Amino acid sequence: MSRVPDWKRAERSPGAPGASCDDRGGRGSSWNGPSGGLGPRAAGSHEPPLCFRLENHLVGSVIGRGGSKIKDLQRSTNTKIQIKKGDCEAVVKIFGSKDMKAKAKAAIDTLIKRQERYRSESDVDNAASQPPVGRDVSTVNVVREAPPLMDLDRIKAEAVAWEKRKWADLPPIKKDFYTESKATSSMSKEQVDKWRKENYNVMCDDLKDGEKRPIPNPACEFEDAFRPYTELMKSITRAGFLKPTPIQAQAWPIALKGVDLIGVAQTGTGKTLSYLMPGFIHLDGQPISREQRNGPGMLVLTPTRELALQVEAECSKYSYKGLKSICIPGGRNREGQIQGITKSVDIIIATPGRLNDLQMNKFVDLRSITYLVLDEADKMLHLGLEHQIKKILLDVRPDRQTVMTSATWPDSVRRLAQSYLKEPMIVYVGTLDLVAVNTVKQNIIVTTEAEKRALIQEFLENMSPKDKVIVFVNRKLVVDDLSSDFGIQGLPVQSLHGDRELCDREEALEDFKSGKVKILITTDLVSRGLDVNDITHVYNYDFPQNIEEYIHRVGRTGRAGKTGTSISLITQDNSKIANELIQILKRANQSVPEDLVAMAKRYNFHKQKKGTQKKDQENLEENPRRIMFTLKSCTSYGKI
Repeated sequence: MSRVPDWKRAERSPGAPGASCDDRGGRGSSWNGPSGGLGPRAAGSHEPPLCFRLENHLVGSVIGRGGSKIKDLQRSTNTKIQIKKGDCEAVVKIFGSKDMKAKAKAAIDTLIKRQERYRSESDVDNAASQPPVGRDVSTVNVVREAPPLMDLDRIKAEAVAWEKRKWADLPPIKKDFYTESKATSSMSKEQVDKWRKENYNVMCDDLKDGEKRPIPNPACEFEDAFRPYTELMKSITRAGFLKPTPIQAQAWPIALKGVDLIGVAQTGTGKTLSYLMPGFIHLDGQPISREQRNGPGMLVLTPTRELALQVEAECSKYSYKGLKSICIPGGRNREGQIQGITKSVDIIIATPGRLNDLQMNKFVDLRSITYLVLDEADKMLHLGLEHQIKKILLDVRPDRQTVMTSATWPDSVRRLAQSYLKEPMIVYVGTLDLVAVNTVKQNIIVTTEAEKRALIQEFLENMSPKDKVIVFVNRKLVVDDLSSDFGIQGLPVQSLHGDRELCDREEALEDFKSGKVKILITTDLVSRGLDVNDITHVYNYDFPQNIEEYIHRVGRTGRAGKTGTSISLITQDNSKIANELIQILKRANQSVPEDLVAMAKRYNFHKQKKGTQKKDQENLEENPRRIMFTLKSCTSYGKI
């Protein structure tokens, strides 16, 4: 009879040393790793497993939500961990080398202690709030001392002291890298005002309280901003740019001086390079070397994966002094991102959700960030990402330089700027009122839902070979429906929405950018961040839910000095937005269809009528109450 090894008997026997838990096969539930099986063979798996008991209520704190904690633990220790629940306790088995098993056991003990400490604190709080058992507290005269008043000044002082200790070990930051050229410094106030007026009415302001600082003159040529930085000038020359865009010319001097900056401009005006190039110079010019920094120095937060990938492409295109960047949007391989972010990188471009996930699981340290960018802040707030942004910025040093860009300037973006920027300057191109780019001819067609399919069919069939169009719809189902119908008809189309696999989305974008297909049907997923300069038309098959998204959609064409055309179908269901649309068209000197004016008048009339009816209804409901009150009053005084 063959002899069973001791460790095999220990694994099978509940009473064996080390197993010490009632492991009755078939009863309870078990955790066998991410796939439910034994998975890949762990290093040192020929050794006996390390077995120990664990109370059932602590299993969740070891496994984590969706198995996230135990997956990370297995990966970091190169072990395989099995957890099988019994009636009251679970048995944990760790397979691997001796050192790795001990490391995994120590990590599990830490998780358990943290959970038990949390439970004990909760129990103390609950017990303190409960009355004594067996006593009628309502009949006992208890003299209670008034709780002492909180010393708010002391609490604030302790918070300030804690904040100083938190950042005390970080190296100093250098922010000012601007050397004003002779051409820029010699500009008179009249010349500056004339330049700003001629360049889409660029406006600037200092948001610092108290005495205002002088706004730097615009850098009208690339040499005026980057003459000392020859490598950056070579990249600009290679790209074939003739001169800076208005937002770049005014933003670069401010950002290079190390002042926090808010840039408000329409899509397609060059906001990305307005913060990237000063960021490159900032990173390379810090007092300590990049090797000593022990972490990334620049962080760019973007609202969507597509915009994050676009920023990453710009970083690679204008690479400077060997700076390394990594893009970590949601939807991509998380483990690959973890491996990439642990390497020596200088710039992180990320969406808030994924970065917050890696931050909370200690895979990325943001304490070394000295240059922060909140790109398309209005879109991030619209998508509900403010909570993740706040958690991310808790780990970013407060004396950083911060740049915020936005296409609009609503109250929510202003509040965000007040919270996270220190004494910023603001640069906005055109006006703070919403306005579409004046290089786009806007056509509005008032129609019905039943006629929309025939209208877009006619447009697509009459496209010239040079035309390139984005068709925007509001629902993913409509994207699939339209693209399927047009594909059957032989029209070369690509489709894009959030439910498609990331590889399919990237393929669709690449086909559209390269010109392999000339029609892209999509949701608002690419209303920002899509940098394709040869789009001739934007077709709003479904009118967007708000006027801000209309501005962004229209801004996908008429870029880089070219002209474009937008066509928007609007039905009676969109009548509530008609008044705002008319104002947008007037500001951009576009023709306003009579049908749209009539729609706005009908909406205003019905809105006023509805308000009157509501007021009349309230009066009808109030009159019986007044009559009853009068009758009661008269009765009580003997008048009836």
